[in-house]
Amino acid sequence: MLTRGDVRAPRDAFALRLADLVSQIYPDLDADILSSQIVEAFWPDERPRRKRARKPSNNFWSEKDALVITYGDTIVDGTHKPLDLLHDFLKENLHGTLNGVHILPFFPFTSDDGFAVSDYRAVNPILGDWPDINRIGADFKLMSDLVLNHVSSQGAWFNGYLQGHAPYDQFFFEASPDDDLTAVVRPRTHPLLRPSETSDGLKHVWCTFSHDQCDLDFRNPEVLLEFLRIMRLHIDNGVRILRLDAVAFLWKVVGTPCVHLPETHAIVRLMRLLCDFAMEPVILLTETNVPSAENLSYFGNRNEAHVVYNFPLPPLVLHAMLSGSARYLSRWQAAMPPAQMGCAYLNFSASHDGIGMRPAEGILPEDQKDTMIETIRRHGGEVSMRALGGGKESPYELNITFFDALKGTFEGEDDHHLERFLASQTIIMSLEGIPAFYIHALLATPNDHDRVEKTGMKRAINRHRWDYPRLKEALADPESNTARVLSMLKTRIALRAGQPAFHPNGTQFTLQLDDRLFGVWRQALDRDQSIFAIHNVSKEEIAIDPVSINLIDGDIWVDLISGDVIEPADEPLRFAPYQCRWISNRNGRVRARGK
Repeated sequence: MLTRGDVRAPRDAFALRLADLVSQIYPDLDADILSSQIVEAFWPDERPRRKRARKPSNNFWSEKDALVITYGDTIVDGTHKPLDLLHDFLKENLHGTLNGVHILPFFPFTSDDGFAVSDYRAVNPILGDWPDINRIGADFKLMSDLVLNHVSSQGAWFNGYLQGHAPYDQFFFEASPDDDLTAVVRPRTHPLLRPSETSDGLKHVWCTFSHDQCDLDFRNPEVLLEFLRIMRLHIDNGVRILRLDAVAFLWKVVGTPCVHLPETHAIVRLMRLLCDFAMEPVILLTETNVPSAENLSYFGNRNEAHVVYNFPLPPLVLHAMLSGSARYLSRWQAAMPPAQMGCAYLNFSASHDGIGMRPAEGILPEDQKDTMIETIRRHGGEVSMRALGGGKESPYELNITFFDALKGTFEGEDDHHLERFLASQTIIMSLEGIPAFYIHALLATPNDHDRVEKTGMKRAINRHRWDYPRLKEALADPESNTARVLSMLKTRIALRAGQPAFHPNGTQFTLQLDDRLFGVWRQALDRDQSIFAIHNVSKEEIAIDPVSINLIDGDIWVDLISGDVIEPADEPLRFAPYQCRWISNRNGRVRARGK
């Protein structure tokens, strides 16, 4: 306790900012004491931290960055550790093309393919161990999941809660069946509360996603401190991108929607502050599968997530390719703000989850969504629902591999499957942001109906496990879809990596073209290279006047993909069905080749 005449040393900027955030989250607690506990959790044993925070910058990433998304056991052979097989596949097939890998939850779990974690400090022994993770992290930028909204109902934490053991007896969010929970935003249709018999009687535990995934109570600062220790464990094991899973649901207040609450944003800002002062370069990525404006809020004022998923892309790109019209995709893209300095979008079409429909709310008309759903079902897909008020339901996601989703259009199946799929992935490569590719998109994996039947999970349709010898056979067969698609995508990704105009923060404008074409103009940060990235999303041949895209006279323009020289006053610029063109001034092309 301070006495008269004592002088407390002035606090530095970090300490002041941390104490301010702590006061926002926990106004009834001593901010100084909790701040010191936070520092000890994230920097144990008085580890050093930066004297100054990293300033927001566009140097965190470049056009050379691209990631693959995969489970740790996507590749198996029944003999070797799956993480060793994954590492071998990455080195043999993707090294030098994609430089980052997101290994989905690799911890012991009980359900939801890893997202019901039972032990945050161990690697699932079925996959391998921490040294296997370390080896992958030594060769690729490594992303891991911080599954911080909920834990397994069968793990030590929840068992401790049921038995009344500290600290876990205060770790989980409880509510009463008599509470008015009608305003709660629900991503699932099951009952929200899970009756649980504890040493202190019957309790009702909040379960946003399933009754095996029990929500934690971040009103208890011990929960936050434990996750900061887990963050440190990840960082010490080579993780450089932390994905905050389902973070939007973190803080709950009965009587509210319980999503995107101010305390949730303050916790993200606190984590960002710690990362900004960490010696290691750590990037925060928020996973918020919600409508676009809500998703963008997690950039904050350049003080929350470094990167956010571009969630509207998958349903809008899928709609464009199925309908043959980029009208809604172009309209949405034209209204999208550029990411602030030090921030970036993560662009993707496919992931381990389904193709989310909530991000398309307010963008795609209901009749267009209905036609998409009908088409996906014809292509062998499923539809998952979410609960609305009054007992109603709404489509939450489409469950299908992105490759099989594009086997045809609204009009039916045709012979343009591969070209249509390649065009969809080229759009992902062309946009402002960092591209990420789900491993089953890279490998043109078809729907796995057997896995759906075996697991009872619709999402399993897009979570196939490849037998490594069979995968090698498919890759060795130049006529297989697996070999053809991987080869084409690798070629195009490598071409993209040499173009400064494709820097994740390079200037972007949406072109106003024929609805069957989706186009953006990209420009390098130093303005030395421009690329007109134009994609035919239809099965029709299209011709446009080169003057219509404002090619500058005096420059020599080349389609980087085909090698065609484009003359502004020459013949019409023609597009074959699903053809994509990256039309660049030649100076940019020559410089890229010389790197």
